[in-house]
Amino acid sequence: MTRNILGRRALRAVVAALCAAAAPAAAQLDGWEAVKVTEKKKLTLYTLEKDGARLVVHAISSGSASSLMRPAAFDLRERPVLSWSWKISRLIATADNSRLHREDAPARLILVFDGDVAKLPMRDRAAISVLGRATGRDLPYATLMYIWGNRAPLEAVIANPYTRRVQMVVVSSGGGGVGHWQTLRRDVLADYRNAFKEEPGKLVAYGVMTDTDNTGEYTEAWYADIDFARRAATPVPKKPR
Repeated sequence: MTRNILGRRALRAVVAALCAAAAPAAAQLDGWEAVKVTEKKKLTLYTLEKDGARLVVHAISSGSASSLMRPAAFDLRERPVLSWSWKISRLIATADNSRLHREDAPARLILVFDGDVAKLPMRDRAAISVLGRATGRDLPYATLMYIWGNRAPLEAVIANPYTRRVQMVVVSSGGGGVGHWQTLRRDVLADYRNAFKEEPGKLVAYGVMTDTDNTGEYTEAWYADIDFARRAATPVPKKPR
């Protein structure tokens, strides 16, 4: 795992670009971390740039895979509504998120959850153990990803080919929106329950990822305005007089 790969000043700007309100104002500005998939894979390049009046994170991936992650310093049950904006330069033509050696995505938003791995079925524990040895670090109990897919229908839930403890929800798909900003909004608790058929544990980290390591292709993505918010209060109906 590489820490502070962007440099302290750049990381401070990344925080401003990525987090509209996801962390308290007093949170550490250098809390973002570039995370390798394995030591052997090339790193995706994440840089900061201006898009009109706002700062955005620009990801460039050429046969590479790494993420940009941040610890979650808040209670997801109090702020379960996730919103963000992203844009991609092109689809990954040969990607297929259901296939082992073609599992790439031009844009991902990643949510990592804690839990008791010992309570998982043997199959899941074995997969986590094997992947942990391959990556050189302990894998999380569960990971929920929002992805931009090639052909999969919107709202499809795709299990990662390596392990069912990573579930991907397709929230953008196809080439219709390529080159244009999309703003998305999700109820994370509802999506987790639908994907894993269980109650979520503590959200421990979140981040973004653009990867082309399995296909060897090239793509770019832009991310901005990640925000975790409370649900809107439900109006109480007035009693008839």
